[in-house]
Amino acid sequence: MADLPARVLFGAAYYHEYRPPYGTEQAEEQLKTDLDLMAEAHFTVIRVGESVWSTWEPENGTFDLDWLQPVLDGARERGISVILGTPTYAVPPWLARQYPEICGERATGQRIGWGARQEVDYTHPAFLFHAERVIRRILDRYARHPAVIGFQVDNEPGLELFHNHGVFQRFTDHLRHKYGDVETLNREWGLVYWSHRLTTWADLWAPDGNTQPQYDVAWREFQARQTTEFIAWQAGITREYALPEQFVTTCVSYPRPGVEDHELNAVLDIAAGNPYYAMQDALLLPDERETEHNKTTGPWSISQIADRMYSSRQAPFLVTETNAATISGPWDNRPAYDGQWRQAAWMLVARGARMIEYWHWHTLHFGTETYVGGILPHSGRPGRVYDELARLGGEFETAGPLVAGIEPDADITMVYSTPSKWLMQKYPPLANRNGEPDPAAYHGIFDPFYRGAFEAGRQIRVAHARQLHDPRGEVPGPSPEEAVRHHPVLVVPALYVTDDDTLDWLAAYAHAGGHLVLGPRTGYADHEARARQEPAPGRLTTAAGVQYEEFSNLMRDVPLRAVPGSPLELPEQATATRWVDGLTVLDADVLAAYDHPHFGRWPAVTTRRHGTGRVTCVGTVPGRDLARALAAWLAPAPSSDWQNLPPSVTATTGNSPDGRRVHVVHNWSWDSTQVTAPTALSDVLDGTSARAGRALRLGAWDVRIFVTADDGTPSP
Repeated sequence: MADLPARVLFGAAYYHEYRPPYGTEQAEEQLKTDLDLMAEAHFTVIRVGESVWSTWEPENGTFDLDWLQPVLDGARERGISVILGTPTYAVPPWLARQYPEICGERATGQRIGWGARQEVDYTHPAFLFHAERVIRRILDRYARHPAVIGFQVDNEPGLELFHNHGVFQRFTDHLRHKYGDVETLNREWGLVYWSHRLTTWADLWAPDGNTQPQYDVAWREFQARQTTEFIAWQAGITREYALPEQFVTTCVSYPRPGVEDHELNAVLDIAAGNPYYAMQDALLLPDERETEHNKTTGPWSISQIADRMYSSRQAPFLVTETNAATISGPWDNRPAYDGQWRQAAWMLVARGARMIEYWHWHTLHFGTETYVGGILPHSGRPGRVYDELARLGGEFETAGPLVAGIEPDADITMVYSTPSKWLMQKYPPLANRNGEPDPAAYHGIFDPFYRGAFEAGRQIRVAHARQLHDPRGEVPGPSPEEAVRHHPVLVVPALYVTDDDTLDWLAAYAHAGGHLVLGPRTGYADHEARARQEPAPGRLTTAAGVQYEEFSNLMRDVPLRAVPGSPLELPEQATATRWVDGLTVLDADVLAAYDHPHFGRWPAVTTRRHGTGRVTCVGTVPGRDLARALAAWLAPAPSSDWQNLPPSVTATTGNSPDGRRVHVVHNWSWDSTQVTAPTALSDVLDGTSARAGRALRLGAWDVRIFVTADDGTPSP
């Protein structure tokens, strides 16, 4: 794949086919008006075509391909590039009517009702035949149009877990090839339990009523593989038509149940995702609210979803959709305050985004998303959103190649486990405050560590466990020694489903000089989600110098007390939340203890030298004060020089592709403030310079972008 343009791409999804008036001379004038407004707002890219299969092919075998030509031609005339989408996620009614067997089933024999999207079993041969035909007709017509720089295959795949007969039969075949015979499966899954032993493969039950965790892990992994294979199939077709300089991607919605994002993106040229976030007061700092696990809420969570997107390929990524205005149902209308669009976009760019594309250009007048706000309101007249984003487009143009493809700094690397997340969705170790199981338990453990590091001013890299070490040998990973150089601190919370080789690799990483931090549930189960037979954390007990066999949920937060001589500076308000591992010290130093008549018998945080590195165990879900203190201790010399910032200010740093240091400084508040330049800086947007120690002003909801200058003068 050739390099992307040497600036941050900027634009929106554009659906001229949705834009009234329809099919008239006025529509042509509207297209010209739209494209002119885009050019005036410094748009460099639009995404088209992915949502309207029934427009491309209104009847079986009858195609209408001409309607997009004026859009592509008009974009080309104005210097706007185009990402062309394949329409396979939005299936026409005639296809479901003529081939009802393609309808997806959420439960065995129970078809999904038609009228939404992604209701189709995309592994069915009848669907694949028609999908390939429409893809080839579109690409044959438009792939080499000079405006087209890349392709998005499908859209937000993995929405459903399909229970169709063919899918289940392929799942059975997959198990047969993996395990060889039913006796091996019986043994590996523990099917003696509740009389689940199989005599023949025909005995395997459908997943609908399954309560066997080992089955569930295999089923979720299989579903994700189906999604990856479907996207790889489309990408293969697309590459037959694509030019060498054109890229192939899809847009990932990271919460989708049928997606393993790093495997999916491995078959594509560049990762792309759709981060949506709560606006208005949800972005205030300081922020005393509890984490909302079902929403991207708060500046820390925008940073986290960007780091998740970067982790998909450990490389810069595209934002294919993000908030233009309100992004929820008609009962939740909270468009951004002035300045918040700039803030969110620059946070995404600072963490590696090479494109910011909004959903979408004009607010729809019909359909489910009537009140999902576009850049233009229902009147179609440019207003506050347009003006704010036009300013942002001008900033990306001014910043140019300096900020296109930043490699973000990382003081701490956090290890992510999608299989563990899948398991915890159905068998969560944590409860909600009402005592009900918390299906977001994985992030209930992962997020406090991330948020604490963010609030401590440390920057985070996210890495999938299989990117570090893949026991199957499919993904080449670094040696423990190489990992120490790139990831001096590895925080591993909730790595519940994991194999022996990965645990041994983690121990070797610490022995080679890394600082390994083990959070709750890590190492407790094996690759089949079977509880290990030795004390937790399994094969890491010797390296960690602790073990445990008892654990408890916490119904309320428990205060912690400092241990004399501990290098961990424990705040007075430090607490343990939601969980306690009953750590027994074998050969480790205690850093913090529970201030509780029962739990006080166990340490909350321990550490031990291992080889030339260290293993630290955190036996609880850290409260915010503890999480911040841990991050400050783990990374005492952060990569960012910005220190002692006001509570409303964050500083994100990284390297430009040409090696220059970029600093993105936010003020997430209504109150203006000032910070002190830690080094000689040049303002990327206005060209002013500042020597080290000079006060720099930030207005309300402001963001400033600097580049390090040798002597305080503007960089060339």
